[in-house]
Amino acid sequence: MDEALLRGLVPGVLGILVRRGADFAAAEDAVQDALVEAVRVWPADPPRDPKGWLVTVAWRRFLDATRADAARRRREDRVEEEPAPGPVPAVDDTLRLYFLCAHPSLTPSSAVALTLRAVGGLTTRQIAEAYLVPEATMAQRISRAKRTVSGVRLDRPGDVATVLRVLYLVFNEGYSGDVDLAAEAIRLTRQLTAVIDHPEVAGLLALMLLHHARRAARTAPDGALVPLAEQDRGRWDTGMIAEGVGILQAALARDRLGEFQAQAAVAALHADAPTAEETDWVQIVEWYDELTRLTDSPVVRLNRAVAVGEADGPRAGLAALAALDGSLPRYTAVAAYLHERAGDTATAARLYAEAARGAPNLAERDHLTRRAARLNADRSERRR
Repeated sequence: MDEALLRGLVPGVLGILVRRGADFAAAEDAVQDALVEAVRVWPADPPRDPKGWLVTVAWRRFLDATRADAARRRREDRVEEEPAPGPVPAVDDTLRLYFLCAHPSLTPSSAVALTLRAVGGLTTRQIAEAYLVPEATMAQRISRAKRTVSGVRLDRPGDVATVLRVLYLVFNEGYSGDVDLAAEAIRLTRQLTAVIDHPEVAGLLALMLLHHARRAARTAPDGALVPLAEQDRGRWDTGMIAEGVGILQAALARDRLGEFQAQAAVAALHADAPTAEETDWVQIVEWYDELTRLTDSPVVRLNRAVAVGEADGPRAGLAALAALDGSLPRYTAVAAYLHERAGDTATAARLYAEAARGAPNLAERDHLTRRAARLNADRSERRR
């Protein structure tokens, strides 16, 4: 049973049902029913035309549900005319579904859940486990999202930026339960690159690949976080890095710079450095300047302060940091790092401990706590 093949067929099957007249919510339910049937039947009796099989079964499930719904009796004339079995038309509705699932009327969390279900082909249980919420809670979230977009007509070009933002949110969730959301985001973004020619789509795919290539080195055997400078670069996936760099170079050559291309350029410079000491921090600062121009994001400015600290010295980094709002997430951790680099270990230890108390997750809290403890131990040793 090729689960990746099965999930890859979902957008096309769903798009065909919608084009035949099924509303989005009913079509999506029918496709999920067909997927369940495929899991049951295919291992013993694989179809010659998997997509055609799914379309046929999903359409029949839609017809059954429609006939049973008294409120939809007006559709009887249409639904009785079941198309004859045979090859399905080679029309790709994937892009339409991406735009529908990333509709601006949805909250980011609902858009992500709906994308994973309707485009990614994941079950409600898988999505719930990935987000560590009860299945019933996720089912309600998806149902509300489907109701919201059921009446939406996509007769105008969609917002590519919104679609990319949703995919980036999926990627940043990483791994939880039995679904690797980072890998799923890469799969969906690859799928998107096949149906839309846009340099920012390529930029996002390159960014994901370059970050994902370092995944194996990010944690120690005990689960502790390993900072970029301390990672074993021999554990990085060089094939994935090469692919990401190639995709990025092709995108940049089109001279339509966007946020994800600039972020990918920063990631590529990190990936290209044989050692942490050989990182081209001057060029990274230049890319952060481009990102600041494109987004004016406080988070970008925070990351730029770190890069300035590496390129021009920690005092310069602290000066850049001083211009930012101290309530920014991870501001205190950055300040601690720059003070440590400047030799002010007492201040650094205090700030690391403060940052640990506000850390967003256990792994990061433990990492910051250990850094504070190490600096305090070093200071105590020097005083002896």
